[in-house]
Amino acid sequence: MVERFFASLRATTACLDQLEVILYVDEDDIGSHHLGSLDFHVTRIIGPAISMGGYNSACLERARGEILILVNDDIVVRSQGWDLRVRGMHAEFDDQIYLGYANDLFKKSKFCTFPILSRRTCELLIDPYPPVYQRFFLDVHLFDIFKRLQHAGVDRVRYDEDLVFEHLHYRTGKAPFDKTYGYARMGRFADDATYIELSTARSAAAQRLLAAVRKRPGVPRPVPAAKRRIPDKLPAAIAFFSRQFLSDSELPLGWRAFLWYWFIGRYLAARGYLRLFLRRPTRPLEER
Repeated sequence: MVERFFASLRATTACLDQLEVILYVDEDDIGSHHLGSLDFHVTRIIGPAISMGGYNSACLERARGEILILVNDDIVVRSQGWDLRVRGMHAEFDDQIYLGYANDLFKKSKFCTFPILSRRTCELLIDPYPPVYQRFFLDVHLFDIFKRLQHAGVDRVRYDEDLVFEHLHYRTGKAPFDKTYGYARMGRFADDATYIELSTARSAAAQRLLAAVRKRPGVPRPVPAAKRRIPDKLPAAIAFFSRQFLSDSELPLGWRAFLWYWFIGRYLAARGYLRLFLRRPTRPLEER
């Protein structure tokens, strides 16, 4: 899959000499330790299996470029000269504060599946890819921060529908369900509480970006995550999600409503409510 991704980069990148790939490979994945390219610079990090946030943070430390894009191995770049389009997006902002993303042909505009950030944005965020995220939510975490900027009157989100980074995910029928996807599914809901705990951190991050855009002093520093346990009982959980999301006045109403609805659905799925409902036999019409 990595070699397929590399082949798509060779075929579509306009300036290969200005491209670098930082690749984190698990130390027990011996068959992948050789991965590299003669066409562009590849830095391999071989280390222990860690969290998804940890992988991306480790790669960020080694990256030298001014524009950083998070990708998986199940991606194929389809747009010819994609790097020139990304550079154009970057040049749109003199202060280099933005969140860009491409059309992944799966989530499309709904989520920034493969977020594009400038180095300055990463520095202002301080911890753009929090290592506490084990598998998921890095894209939603970043999206939420920039949704807060939008609600404050500063729109720095750029989605390019014609920039195609195709996500060949098994849920699209474009890849087999392998062990990596299986491990991810086992921890599908493990990061829900983490995302909620980091809400105050996202608020502080948005304030830092907003201060930088408006050239104001006194940039807020990171804040520790606040432990917020999701209740076990459904009525209490719904009330909890209502307080957490619907009452967050820093977010646009549409995003608040989406998070409230989405997290309740995830709560039900994690506890088997949806599975139970879907499997419950229905009575014949004459017995109703």
